[in-house]
Amino acid sequence: MHGAHRYDLLVVGSANADLVVGVERRPLAGETVLGSDLVTHPGGKGANQAVAAARLGARTALLARVGDDAHGRLLLDAQRAAGVETGGVLVGGAPTGVALITVDPSGDNSIVVSPGANARLSPEDVRASGDLLAAARVVSLQLEIPLDTVAETVRAAGPGTRVVLNPSPPAPLPDDVLAACDPLIVNEHEARYLLDGHPAGASDEPEAWAAALLERGPRSVVVTLGAAGALLAEANDADGGGKEAAVRVPGIKVAAVDTTGAGDAFTAALAWRLGAGDGLEAAVRFATRVAAAAVTRAGAQESYPAEGDELPGGDVPS
Repeated sequence: MHGAHRYDLLVVGSANADLVVGVERRPLAGETVLGSDLVTHPGGKGANQAVAAARLGARTALLARVGDDAHGRLLLDAQRAAGVETGGVLVGGAPTGVALITVDPSGDNSIVVSPGANARLSPEDVRASGDLLAAARVVSLQLEIPLDTVAETVRAAGPGTRVVLNPSPPAPLPDDVLAACDPLIVNEHEARYLLDGHPAGASDEPEAWAAALLERGPRSVVVTLGAAGALLAEANDADGGGKEAAVRVPGIKVAAVDTTGAGDAFTAALAWRLGAGDGLEAAVRFATRVAAAAVTRAGAQESYPAEGDELPGGDVPS
């Protein structure tokens, strides 16, 4: 099957309707604040990644579950408009997942997710989609779907398929899932969660987090640092499991409007470039530019750059 991959990227993950309200400040416990008019956007980490990759020009497919409702139709329409292959999107079994999002003037957000149909994406659904998995050069996963389904996807991915995982929202990961990650992509919160009880978890050094996470078994680790960029580290199997030195990729200065979905754009861009043959550092540098473009526009999917768009940081020295 190698060399006959129909898809650069298969995203196995969540699809949500994002219900967004702007607020002057996010409410405290027991407090009511008034916000802007409600806006509904297509979202969910899986759907976001699929749209981001397809807009960049990747041949992309999505394996997800939505409800047989208006939110589900919105999500399917958004995927098709971006050029995503939606044959793997299953319909029914529960209402479409919903994320309730408040965004303050600085662009920071607070999110509550009702998983809905995402919680019904099952290991059986993955097994029934074997052809889709076999056709993908890279599979990208997040944790807004059941962990059993993530684990089944990792087991079902062929030897020629690279696995990229962003453990968000964070949860304990089985060893076989960690071992397949190439890379494991974490932000500061996710890194500290996975390192709970490990001395490195108390460190403020991303280098320490990456080194400790590599000891858990992934082939490579990328720590995203928001506006500060990212850090990457790879296991070096050639000398019997040693580690390469971590590499820092600086962030690109932009005027942030809305950070919603920027991490998903980063992961999608990274996964696509790895499948296209880029090394990890080159892929992270490209992904950093895509994420920078995404935070300069409101929303998640509608903020993603399209193929041919000029990305920020083009003159950043490599």
